[in-house]
Amino acid sequence: MQERGIKSMTIVYAIIMFCLLIFVHEFGHFITAKAVGIKVNEFALGMGPAVFKRQRGETLYSLRIFPIGGYCAMEGEDDDSDDARAFNNKSPVAKILVVVAGSAMNVILAVLVFTIILLYTGIPTATVGQVTDGSPAYEAGLISGDEIVAIEGKTIEEWQDILNIVGESTADTLVIEIKRNGQEMEIQTGVMIAEDGRRVIGVTSGLSRNPFSAVVYGAKSTWLMAVNMLDVIGQLFTGGVSVNELTGPVGIVYAVGDTAKYGFQYLGYLTALISLNLAIVNMLPIPALDGGRLIFIIIRLFTGNRISDTAEAKIHFVGIMLLFALMIYVTWNDIVRLIVPIFRG
Repeated sequence: MQERGIKSMTIVYAIIMFCLLIFVHEFGHFITAKAVGIKVNEFALGMGPAVFKRQRGETLYSLRIFPIGGYCAMEGEDDDSDDARAFNNKSPVAKILVVVAGSAMNVILAVLVFTIILLYTGIPTATVGQVTDGSPAYEAGLISGDEIVAIEGKTIEEWQDILNIVGESTADTLVIEIKRNGQEMEIQTGVMIAEDGRRVIGVTSGLSRNPFSAVVYGAKSTWLMAVNMLDVIGQLFTGGVSVNELTGPVGIVYAVGDTAKYGFQYLGYLTALISLNLAIVNMLPIPALDGGRLIFIIIRLFTGNRISDTAEAKIHFVGIMLLFALMIYVTWNDIVRLIVPIFRG
């Protein structure tokens, strides 16, 4: 009974996450389209038959039965339109802003999620939080509240600098410059080996919950995660990573279930990860994706109307069919990898 409840909550968490990420993405397109004067025919969350509809002005707002997907249907987005407010009749700058806005919103969401997590957990600082009894730092006289300014003459700016310098050191003792009650002093401490094999001195970091610092670290975390994602995507094209390792909706649901066991903090990390992944993948130069549309806008800056809106729409249609085929393949792999073993077991 309890296991059934956990599985139900996993599905609920997954649905909420899908809806949030898709809503944020499509809302980015929506508000930017409205801002530059493009007519939006429908703003929908979900796919399939509508369970709720409401017409507000020129735009139909709808909630659809399947919580995977969504769209912001703009006039003249996929075909020729004579409407002066149609997407196809707007300036290249306006089009680019609308196309990029969806992914930009997902990046902003990732930064926001990281910021909230950091405000909750605290940001590690170069100030000593706790000193382990009997550790080299304890024997050397380090106390809670000491600010570590430098180690072996190397300036300390953040907690990670301390971990790196101590971890990479080879000497039996280290000279640490600290600031205590506004006064600077030097302390010589030994080094010990932790259970995981790291070289440590026996102190933990003090934590800060400064909102500005949280935003800065949230942006930095998002950037580092984006670099790693781009590296993996590059390996997909070079053969370093197999397509079989890609994860679709089924795999994401399982990931949500596994992550939720460890608490909302880790669920937040997963949300930021998927949001950033959605932003990056959507900007790939593939027809039907935002990146593909961006490429066509740039090409048509130099070629004029040699590529008609109808021709471009057909290319995007082929692209979306290929993406659907890839999604079916990835989903099938997820089922074989994750669900079939359960029935066999």
